[in-house]
Amino acid sequence: MKSINLRYLTREGIKNIGANRLMSLASIAVLMSCLVMIGVAVLLFFNVDSLLQNIESQNVIMVFVEKESDDETVEAVKAEIEKTENITNVEFVSKEQAYEEVLESLGDNASILNGVDNSFLPDGFRVTVGDMLLFSQTVEQIRTIPNVMSIQENSDLASRLTEIRTAVSYVCVGVIALLFIVALFIIANTVKITMFSRKREISIMKAVGATNSFIRWPFLIEGIFIGIISAFLSVVVLFGIYYLASDALLTIFGILGGGLVNFWDYAGYILIVYIILSVVTGGLGSTFSIGKYLKEQGSVVDEG
Repeated sequence: MKSINLRYLTREGIKNIGANRLMSLASIAVLMSCLVMIGVAVLLFFNVDSLLQNIESQNVIMVFVEKESDDETVEAVKAEIEKTENITNVEFVSKEQAYEEVLESLGDNASILNGVDNSFLPDGFRVTVGDMLLFSQTVEQIRTIPNVMSIQENSDLASRLTEIRTAVSYVCVGVIALLFIVALFIIANTVKITMFSRKREISIMKAVGATNSFIRWPFLIEGIFIGIISAFLSVVVLFGIYYLASDALLTIFGILGGGLVNFWDYAGYILIVYIILSVVTGGLGSTFSIGKYLKEQGSVVDEG
């Protein structure tokens, strides 16, 4: 297709958005609805993932060394723990510090330890694990380190957190895929309705010898621009929904010890994904519809 024709058909596609305002608005509204629902699912995933990361950071392993260990031995144990894969942080907890934490945890009942010193407590380390999927393997590796007396860990919680994260991921991906298919289907049918309303125009174009490419291009451009408009408007609507729901969400996540992610930290990525999804949806929807329409009309000709 010649460049001059390409520019002409592109302008025609953009003009068609204004010329068919009702159908264009319908397409934008439908696509926006799907994109906003996808955005809600994505933001929910980001917030749940952030909450799980916060909980995981608190699900530490307490590693206690043998009571008779001297400072050199304690340092050797620390060095071995730090060399273990999947460890992000190792914090030394002396028996004195541990004793103070025990007293604090007892509160008003701390008097029961009157006359008891900290000699019954061992030195230890508060170890933070990186990948919770490797939690059990990491614990077993630490157990093999010499002079490690015992390990206090919660493998059940780690397993549950991993299961929750996997389930949330699958659900969000499923919702996004389903909404994309719904958007593609509805946009295709909306474009098809638009073409039926302009079938006289298409018939005239075919009568004067227009090729399929010549007819398809304006509809393709129209679908792509409708997608781009929908993407930008969807980000604005999504921000409004997130802002209005932030107080309720913050209350729920706050109870679980988490907070909300900053919308603008992800807005750019969401916009890029929106543009890709909407352009693909609008473009494919237009292409499928015009191709099917031309075949139904028995007017398919060789591409020119």
